[in-house]
Amino acid sequence: MKRLATVLTAVAVALTLAACGSDDEGDVVAKPTGDLSQPATGTLKVFAWQDSLVPALMDPFKKENPDLKIQTATFDSNAEAAAKISNGFKTDVVEICMDEAKPLVTRGMLKRIDPDAITSWDDMAFKDEDGIRDENGKLLMVPLSAGPHGVIYNTEKIDRPIDSFKDLWDPEFKGQVAIEGDYQLPPIAVTALAMGIKDPMHMDSDQLQEVKEYMIDHRDQLRTYWQSEPELTSLYKSGEVIISDGNSAAAKSIREAGVPVKWVAPKEGTVSWVCGFAISADAENVDAAYRLINFQASPEGQAIRGKQGYVMTNYKAMPLIPKEDREIANPKFLATTIPEVWSPINDEWVRAFEEIKTGD
Repeated sequence: MKRLATVLTAVAVALTLAACGSDDEGDVVAKPTGDLSQPATGTLKVFAWQDSLVPALMDPFKKENPDLKIQTATFDSNAEAAAKISNGFKTDVVEICMDEAKPLVTRGMLKRIDPDAITSWDDMAFKDEDGIRDENGKLLMVPLSAGPHGVIYNTEKIDRPIDSFKDLWDPEFKGQVAIEGDYQLPPIAVTALAMGIKDPMHMDSDQLQEVKEYMIDHRDQLRTYWQSEPELTSLYKSGEVIISDGNSAAAKSIREAGVPVKWVAPKEGTVSWVCGFAISADAENVDAAYRLINFQASPEGQAIRGKQGYVMTNYKAMPLIPKEDREIANPKFLATTIPEVWSPINDEWVRAFEEIKTGD
């Protein structure tokens, strides 16, 4: 599952990165130099979330490129990735997410991607959104998966329809609710939607204050803030929690653990992280980087994502996944979701969530 560690504050990131990189390094478009239809060679370094490096995704790529040495490393946030790269860590491919990529983008740590080198580009969804492209329209990353954030509930414990983020705050479920709390964006965004704020990613300071006060005033509604998918699964298995926020992949994992839960897209709309692969400004094996991106963007690579419970980004992958996974995996989900992006007042979000957790 993506984004499990607390994201550093914008101030901390700025201090960490202040002495590294030029601001225009990332303006360069990474151009392949060889034939991308041929197997890659040399060494490819990949820095990504753990679920993008699982054997199901990497083994087929390794088989296609038997002479390519692959070195992988994982991180828990793009802020962590930016800090590590700034301190000399070398990578060719780095995974970025729309809501966390700013530290990497503003410090010129990414080359821009040539869409002509992406073999599935014409078949992909969400490819022209802000965050996928920079302010000049150049391609920052190839989107590879998304996790729509909705409501999960135990169908044995709750016998009425659940269709809104407001249900998380219904007194009927007091003390049996969990909301994601690994960092500030999900809990604040879903609560804002429950309160009727239609564009939570671009709240002003007054709206953020209202959400903060509401969450502090109603903190006894929550059993806990969940920090990881295994923790959320345990909370459902123990019966401590019967309703929560979460994405479709989390709901699938909970069901596989034996708890009868249902995932629903709230009527306010889902919020969703969108993540994909980018090419580092210091990439040494650009051709192999494109080969990996092309595999994971291909129908075959995307079908693996769909079977994991994520929303895919390649429409042509739909026939390749089981029927039971198609509703959630359908790229059409991205047409109606609210993409999680870096807030213009991100530092205020960080401070607000710290106050929410302490009850101040």
